[in-house]
Amino acid sequence: MTAAEEAAVPDALVLPGVLDAAQAAATVRTILADQRPDGAIPWFTGGHLDPWDHTEAAMALDAAGEHRAAEAAYHWLAAAQNADGSWYASYTDGVPDNRAKETNFCAYIAVGAWHHHLATGDDIFLDRIWPAVRRAIDFVVGLQLPGGAISWRQEEDGTTAGDALLTGSSSILHALRCALAVADHLEEPQPDWELAAGRLAHAIAHHPERFLDKSRYSMDWYYPVLGTALRGAAAERRMAEGWDRFVVQGLGVRCVSDRPWVTGGESAELALALWAVGQSDRAVDILRWIGHLRHPDGSYWTGYVFEDDAVWPEERTTWTAGSLLLAVAALGGDHATATVFGGDQLPPGLAVADCCEAARDGSRT
Repeated sequence: MTAAEEAAVPDALVLPGVLDAAQAAATVRTILADQRPDGAIPWFTGGHLDPWDHTEAAMALDAAGEHRAAEAAYHWLAAAQNADGSWYASYTDGVPDNRAKETNFCAYIAVGAWHHHLATGDDIFLDRIWPAVRRAIDFVVGLQLPGGAISWRQEEDGTTAGDALLTGSSSILHALRCALAVADHLEEPQPDWELAAGRLAHAIAHHPERFLDKSRYSMDWYYPVLGTALRGAAAERRMAEGWDRFVVQGLGVRCVSDRPWVTGGESAELALALWAVGQSDRAVDILRWIGHLRHPDGSYWTGYVFEDDAVWPEERTTWTAGSLLLAVAALGGDHATATVFGGDQLPPGLAVADCCEAARDGSRT
């Protein structure tokens, strides 16, 4: 790598003990190398794509200053969108191979679109992606359950799950808040989204019984924080409650509490959540620990089974690299990433009392 290429890496992607400029640039190159000519970003070359992880990798490219590649990823999403505003759960070589529709996958375009706009200031892009964002969020909000949570999946035959996932709904709340930011910027009021966001935030913060019990998964521990539902003392309590169950000193974060398996994606996302609630020192520690997952080419192994001293699965995923780059970018003060994951500057949605009043006034059908 030339000195000029190293200098092109944004300062926010340099974090002592985690990434230097050359290492950051190498990791970015691994994502670019896996991106298809049509803009799609599969898990790895020849692997499948899901819309959520595709978007996470695109956001990492924006944090790295690779805006044209990120924009191509969003153009792929717009072109692949179904008429009802959804995407299928999985694609291989551009062809759907799982025709179920997962709601958190569908909503996440809003997070990516707002992040891209904050990174580039490109109003033309936002105007062009807005119809796709609007259709996607309308599809997701249409699957909100009576208690405020969002059904996690619509099957290929059109039947909708009567259950919700805490991780998925937390991600959807984040997407709703970003979608409202896009709507505000474009002066396109979306009162139904505000109502949905308020009801969803209340369910996440106060009604765990409205979600399937997936408490053995670390994502259910930290996602209410990462998804911006919890802040302040409530977020600090939640981080403390799960720390000993999921964090393996020196290695990273377990995917599930009862398995000796740490994963890079969960570790990096936890670091983002820790940063968001002011625990940056812990966040940096986590990111340093997962250096053992780094491949010499700059990519990252998905996980490591520490009882067997074995990498598993034997794959290096774009979304693992992407989540690490986003965590480093937030810690490094990247404006777009800090704004999107910090949450303080995102519209909150209506409070539950306001939701009830609006419903009584007939504002919500």
